[in-house]
Amino acid sequence: MRRHPGRARRARPAALLALLVAATACAPGTGARSGAGGGRIVYAVDSQPDCLDPQVSPYDITAVIDRNIFDSLVSTDADGRLRPWLATSWQVSDDGLEYTFRLREDVRFHDGTPLTADAVKATLDHTVAPETKSQYAAGLISMYRDTTVVDPYTARIALTRPYPPLLQLLSTAVFGIQSPTALRADQGRTCGHPVGSGPFVFTDWARNRRVVLDRNPAYQWAPEDAGRTGPARAEGLTVEFVPEAASRFGALSSGQVDIAAAIPPGSISRLAHADGFRFLQAPQPGAPYLLLLNPGRAPLDDLRVRQALQYAVRYDDLVRALYSGRHQRAWGVLSPATPGYNRAVEGATPYDPGRAAALLDAAGWTGRDGDGYRTRDGRRLSIEWPYMTSLMRDQRVLLAQGIQADARRAGIEIRLTAHEPGTYLKKALSRDADILAFSWNRADPDVMRTYFASDQTADKGGSNAFGVSDPELDAWLREASATSDPARRDALDGQAQLRIQQQAYALPVYAPTTLVGAADRVRGVTFDAQAYPRFYDARLEG
Repeated sequence: MRRHPGRARRARPAALLALLVAATACAPGTGARSGAGGGRIVYAVDSQPDCLDPQVSPYDITAVIDRNIFDSLVSTDADGRLRPWLATSWQVSDDGLEYTFRLREDVRFHDGTPLTADAVKATLDHTVAPETKSQYAAGLISMYRDTTVVDPYTARIALTRPYPPLLQLLSTAVFGIQSPTALRADQGRTCGHPVGSGPFVFTDWARNRRVVLDRNPAYQWAPEDAGRTGPARAEGLTVEFVPEAASRFGALSSGQVDIAAAIPPGSISRLAHADGFRFLQAPQPGAPYLLLLNPGRAPLDDLRVRQALQYAVRYDDLVRALYSGRHQRAWGVLSPATPGYNRAVEGATPYDPGRAAALLDAAGWTGRDGDGYRTRDGRRLSIEWPYMTSLMRDQRVLLAQGIQADARRAGIEIRLTAHEPGTYLKKALSRDADILAFSWNRADPDVMRTYFASDQTADKGGSNAFGVSDPELDAWLREASATSDPARRDALDGQAQLRIQQQAYALPVYAPTTLVGAADRVRGVTFDAQAYPRFYDARLEG
């Protein structure tokens, strides 16, 4: 048996359905704030969740909110080490197929249910149950077999194959442990009324406006790396949904909110020079902002056309101009903050319009129509990029238009088409698109498997939107997720990154950084391994 594996592999968490956040415009509310005892913190964000059940929803904003409501079996600290949380210890069988967790005996969920091994089993069984319709978590634990309740405070998780990243996975908000009483009381109710054991208790969700959380006064089981025990310092947390960047920034600068997410890079210098405000940032691990390309239909079924798009666009200039140096140009399908990132991808696909032209010529797109687009056999070289207006906002609109303009200079038409969520989902699930834009936080390079393994298609809870099927890549990704040898895993992950780049399955655009503005009165906000803000120690001073 192996006890307490010594180190997790770090990095941040979009599943295909994650592109369905329908953030609706709203006016920021001031919330009920107090200057004493930690106060109630008001946090403005740019999107809203579809569901607050962590095993159902794939959205980042769901994870940000749920991290305050739910605890996990283990914690990943800032250095990537695994620490006890709801589990005081764990053992891994020599064959890597069984993980046995010993649980704390003093934990109670917000509904009064005690934490036992039954809660672990109920949560994981709920994740993979077909009726849950998990949009992300189920795909992550496709190797899950079952959980055995050994005794009230011992749970044994069995897998169908070795999967060393399991411990890191179980430390994320996606696998926050739910009250088994709440799960069984009303299937589906947990979307709108989540019940965890975390430092804040869910109180209210006003759709399109806010989520309200109150401090859990009984909380005494923070993770080992928190550095203290006891309830949260703040009296509560109100999460306001403010999709417009200018409105969020205005709400922060006018004192309507205490902290604001997704600060526009162009506003950061104003914030940095304003009295009474601070700027917080954290590089996001996982998959950067990517344009996934559809190799399953013409014209992107031709590798040369996909590669031409790598060289035809001035990604460096666009990212620098639009993000003021706050986000960096991405070269590969992992961000530099991700463990196992292969620096060999850097500089391999520079802006080179001559090379793009040669690739298109070789692919037979040698004609030109009246609008200057390349043609072959009388057909225009045209690709479709559908998007939802609720997600494509602010700089991302300008970024898409810049990519479109550079592609046009190369003779490639990119049709940017806006859709309502229902139409967009239909097109995405039927692969009726050539480009889909994604990004996803996860503190582990196994995020690549979610995007590109052939068994991780959308119908199986994965993010392989276009059904990429590459046997060589599959073999590397599968072995990387199964080996417990760090050097071997780094080598396999490095090969996978190069293969994805060489086959141009995706166009990496930029590596995001979490950009948060805060009033000086806000203290104690930190970031977890996924670059999500943590509010356990946050409070208002003065």
